[in-house]
Amino acid sequence: MGKYFDTDGFRGRANVDITALHAFKIGRFLGWYLTSRKGEKARIVIGKDTRRSSYMLEYALSSGITASGADAYLLHVTTTPSVAYITVTDGFDSGIMISASHNPYSDNGIKILNSKGEKQSDELLRLIEDYIDGKSEFCKESDLPLATDKSIGITFDYSEGRNRYIAYLISIATECFRNKKIGLDCSNGSTWHIAKSVFDSLGAKTFVISAEPDGTNINLNCGSVHPENLQKLVTENRLDAGFAFDGDGDRCICVDENGKIVDGDGIMYICGKYLKENGKLKNDTVVTTIMSNYGLYKAFSDIGIKAEKTNVGDRFVHECMAENGYALGGEQSGHIIFSKYATTGDGILTALMIMEIMLRKKQTLSKLTDGFTPFPQCLVNVPVKDKKSAMENGELLKLQKKIENELSGHGRLLIRESGTEPVIRIMVECESEEKCKAYCNTLARTVEGG
Repeated sequence: MGKYFDTDGFRGRANVDITALHAFKIGRFLGWYLTSRKGEKARIVIGKDTRRSSYMLEYALSSGITASGADAYLLHVTTTPSVAYITVTDGFDSGIMISASHNPYSDNGIKILNSKGEKQSDELLRLIEDYIDGKSEFCKESDLPLATDKSIGITFDYSEGRNRYIAYLISIATECFRNKKIGLDCSNGSTWHIAKSVFDSLGAKTFVISAEPDGTNINLNCGSVHPENLQKLVTENRLDAGFAFDGDGDRCICVDENGKIVDGDGIMYICGKYLKENGKLKNDTVVTTIMSNYGLYKAFSDIGIKAEKTNVGDRFVHECMAENGYALGGEQSGHIIFSKYATTGDGILTALMIMEIMLRKKQTLSKLTDGFTPFPQCLVNVPVKDKKSAMENGELLKLQKKIENELSGHGRLLIRESGTEPVIRIMVECESEEKCKAYCNTLARTVEGG
């Protein structure tokens, strides 16, 4: 992880940790770098979520890009997976998404994609960081020339790209959703004007909540991190299923007809089992992260599916999938990647895949999860000033070893730095929920005391 760019881009509090000047400099360097190597004007497509600060960062980025002689194409409010899709299909040199995903509205972020719709290389991100800090050979304006005359870039309205992405999602479905009642929680974010269009076009009767963004209510007690309102919507209206997305639309958490949550592990179990049954799961393998529940691996083992584990972050899942040609991978949080259709997690696509399986197997969502029983799990996020020093706390290391010994063969403990927030994440799994909570609380107090 670099100074600014972590596993999921440059993220922090808007105009405190990430400012319009940062965005302008990112645009300046990226526009110059891509144009100079291409030998002609580079084309960069930009999407954003519904945060108030997204407009500020969008204009600053496009100003920097065009000042360096590249062209900026604005998708406006859209999802991260739509930016990845359009970057590839429309031949852009890079894609940028302005979002802080599931974080509160006061935060924002910048994700940079390469021409293949994948997370940009660490090498280029380090060059951008050095330019921001004035530490590179390009730190002076004279070394990074401003475009003049006809070389100045142009900013284009490119909302047509978002519309093509919607059409693409609709084209993927092979089943009609007629007579199915579906709940959608759009998290007051990027999916608010996309998800309903897709499901309505496929014949579903949609019940939509959290689709009235005002710039400050994104992820506020809604969406994939807070699916409680969706659970209530599903049970009160006797819906067939519900799907909750996050702020930038790359996550999906499901709710079955009984109001029970089906998280990313449950989704991978359902989809992995279905793909294996149909001979479409390469090497009978699903890619997970180290955060997936122990119960998922037990359920996979019972049906002959192997799992490869990566570090937390959908970029690591994608890299493993791409390297080995795997069809399915994801995270417990709801980032699910179907390599046949996308290079990144896509919440709406995930919802479509679950609906397709329900219809083809003629089973309810709850029935599809039969065979998967998650171990009780407790996850605590502890805010810290310095993640590195917190992880090196001697008392924490001693306590961690003690608990790991106690859990050996009966559960597991994971303590890690967040890649996107100034917190230490503590996760405990074992056969007793009470023990999980007790262990987590003890560890959290130790981190806070360090």
